[in-house]
Order: sequence, then structure tokens, then C-alpha cells
Amino acid sequence: MSPRSRNAAFQAPQPPPAAPINENPAVRLESMFLHIWTTSMRDLPFVNAALSVEAVGFRRWNSQESSRASMVDPPPLAASTSDVDCALGDWVGAVITPWFINLFVLPGGGNLWSDRRSGERCQINFPIGPLEFIADYSPSAVIPSYQYCPLFAPPSQIASQAAARAAAIAALDAMFRTLDEKSVSTTAVPADPLRRAFFRRVVRR
Repeated sequence: MSPRSRNAAFQAPQPPPAAPINENPAVRLESMFLHIWTTSMRDLPFVNAALSVEAVGFRRWNSQESSRASMVDPPPLAASTSDVDCALGDWVGAVITPWFINLFVLPGGGNLWSDRRSGERCQINFPIGPLEFIADYSPSAVIPSYQYCPLFAPPSQIASQAAARAAAIAALDAMFRTLDEKSVSTTAVPADPLRRAFFRRVVRR
């Protein structure tokens, strides 16, 4: 077998540099995924019809791991973040849809973002530790470039929109808190199975 034949059959092209998003992207994300829901996902068998499209907890954040970074104190997750206007940082939040609940990172001028091909994976450092995100790029989309970390896909075990929102907020709250591995035990992990799943996901990395 020649070296040429061992190359991947397909590799997504390198996207152009993503323009920083200056305003909270929650409304645009909701519009984008609501369009996907109504045009191509609604009739698929694995969707959870109890859920609707909602962007949760978006704020700007910079990693402390970088020498050029400064921590941006996030607002309380229970509060509205539609008017968040803090120092430059990339956008971090969660998106709920009937077919997934994912964490998202979007370009905002901070040090978390790096331009990557669709499907490429990368580790992004948060206070709880590094999390693996997957890049997506679609030039015609409302938001062409984003990176996501799957939490529940599909979210078939989520009974209601309120439960989905609580799970997303719990995950965001957890990722912004330092947590050494010793503290993750049967007594330290929250009783809520949705939060348990997230903590176990982090510890396995």
C-alpha cells in the first residue's frame, strides 16, 4: 500500500478566519436551529417533541491558561444574559433542541477560539478541566462557524423543556467551577442523573 492510498478519502477544507461576534449570539443561534428543526428534523424518529429550540447561558469568557488571557467573571446563569456586555472573550453557552443538548463555543475575539475544519476535534480548557469540542462550518448558515461539545444526543431521557434548561445550566455552572478528581465520588456527584452524566463525562477525559 502506497503512502498516498493511506490518506483520508475526504478532508473538509480549512475555513476562512471566523469574524468575532460582537453581540450575544443566542437569538441568532435560536433562529438558525429553529429553521433546521422546521425544515429537516421535525419528522425524524429520534427527536424529543417535548423540547424546543433554546439558547441558554451565553456569556463571553477567556481562558486563564493563556498568558494573554484574563478571566471574565460570568453573570449568574439563572439570570438573563441577553444584555451581557463584558470584556472581550469568546462566547460560551448551551443550545437545546429536540435532537441534542450541546455546549457551544463561538468566536468573540478571545483566546478559546481556533479556526478548524468541520469535524475536527480540539481540547478547550475550562476551570473544570479540558473538554473536547467538535468544529462545524457551513458558509451559508446564520452563524457559519461554531464548536460544540455534545451533552445529550439525542436527549430522549429529558422529560420537559424545564428539565433540559436545568441540565444545560447545571453543565455550564459545573464547567466554570474548579473540580479536582478526588472530589468526584459517589457522595460528591449531584444526585440529579443529568448532572451525574456530565460530571462523569468530564472525569473520563
